[in-house]
Amino acid sequence: MKVKALTTAMLFATLPTTTVFAAALDRSGQSISAFLQPDNYFEAGLSVLDPTVEGREAGTSETRRNIDDMGEDYYFPSAALKLQLTDKISFGLLYDQPFGADAKYHGENVFVSDPTNTILPTSSLDAIRQSTIDKNFNALSATDRVGAALQAQGVDLSSAQGQAQYRQTLAAYNANFQGTKDKIDAAIKQGVTQKVDEGLKQVNSTLGKGNTSVEVDTQNLSMIFGFQPIKNINLYGGAAYQTIKGSVSLRGQAYSLYNGYDAKIKETSGVGWLAGASYQIPEIALKASITYRSEIDHDVNAQESLPTLGALSLLGDEGAAAAQQIAAATGKTKITTPQSVNLDLQTGIMENTVAFANLRWVNWKDFSIRPYKFGLVSDVVGKLPQIGRSNGFNLVEYSDDQWSVNAGVGRKLNDQWAGNVSVGWDSGAGNPVSTLGPTEGYWNVGLGVQYSPAANYFIAGGVKYFWLGDAKAQTGAQAGGSDYVADFSDNNAIAYGLKIGYKF
Repeated sequence: MKVKALTTAMLFATLPTTTVFAAALDRSGQSISAFLQPDNYFEAGLSVLDPTVEGREAGTSETRRNIDDMGEDYYFPSAALKLQLTDKISFGLLYDQPFGADAKYHGENVFVSDPTNTILPTSSLDAIRQSTIDKNFNALSATDRVGAALQAQGVDLSSAQGQAQYRQTLAAYNANFQGTKDKIDAAIKQGVTQKVDEGLKQVNSTLGKGNTSVEVDTQNLSMIFGFQPIKNINLYGGAAYQTIKGSVSLRGQAYSLYNGYDAKIKETSGVGWLAGASYQIPEIALKASITYRSEIDHDVNAQESLPTLGALSLLGDEGAAAAQQIAAATGKTKITTPQSVNLDLQTGIMENTVAFANLRWVNWKDFSIRPYKFGLVSDVVGKLPQIGRSNGFNLVEYSDDQWSVNAGVGRKLNDQWAGNVSVGWDSGAGNPVSTLGPTEGYWNVGLGVQYSPAANYFIAGGVKYFWLGDAKAQTGAQAGGSDYVADFSDNNAIAYGLKIGYKF
């Protein structure tokens, strides 16, 4: 069966929004289809996403307020150049933005700061407050308490009269004469309480102002060489140069001690590699390819700010010492973008009609981000019984690998027009998920259309509608457990794509 006048360029050009919204930070889908086009080929595209991600406080949150849309619109470009240098050697440059995040919380909820925020949840803070009061009060001897009580009354203990009054009062205190001990203890405890409350007020005043937000951007340039020992087989591989930059701000009661934390990652780069193989029979529009992309390491200097660092003193002398050490500490943060595998399939099913499918695996389970000072603080607070993370915790991590499938049918309508329909599924990267990206996978449907004014170039557009998976959102301190602070459900997104292609 031949599929007449149906080129592979047309088949893939009608799918300009193949991924756009996926698990974890996955964004572009890292397609290599442009490199597998026949002869010389160039394309450029733009994808836009408009998500709606709303939820409600839940789980360990002490309130149950609604959470307004926190998903920010974003767009990202892509481009590719493929050259057939000889009958057996090809070369390609592929540019995309494979990973990213863009989110910001709004309204009144546990991810937005307000004057009622406290350095720790109310139950934990009440326990620490009472423990601190009792510890400081019990550390005072009878002589300390009596002396403090008399000084509070204006008695000059350095005078002979003051010393006489002191000895008389101490005797009455020890004998609790007419309730002297009870009265002095109550007054002293009230004074200790006042000082502890003033200290807590000062600590709470260091909490951040504003909204929780995150922005991560990556760029990837792949340089690929292909070898075609016979016309049906293409073996290819090459290097990938990748940059990453980003910023994150944590605000609101959900993050307790980290309410006010900021981190900014200046653009830095890393290098990885890719390899793959494809097999095709053009006469029947059959093509299959598999591509592996390696991890890419980035050692970044994150500029971190944590104004609440002094609050570690609430944990005692050990916490106060740790706060001083962390404030002076310097170190790099390692971020490793994940390895992945893409499997692409297509085949003709009737004249001018093809079926296609893409299967993608991304190793998010082994991915995490722990900024340097963020991690040092987590090592300290993670030992608290209510946290239970003796080895600290990460800012972001995922519990599962991502699997996604996109499949559909493309058809050439005439010499100038072609179209396609598709469906997609994404597993997500585990649930509960990070509060910085609170969805778990999706289902989608898509439509694409291509217009070819001439045989050697085209313009293609597409749209996809996403049903985003429901998810429970966790802070970093909760990751790996069942606790969560918010629930996100019934969310959606719309993606648009535009692409131009030129064969020469």
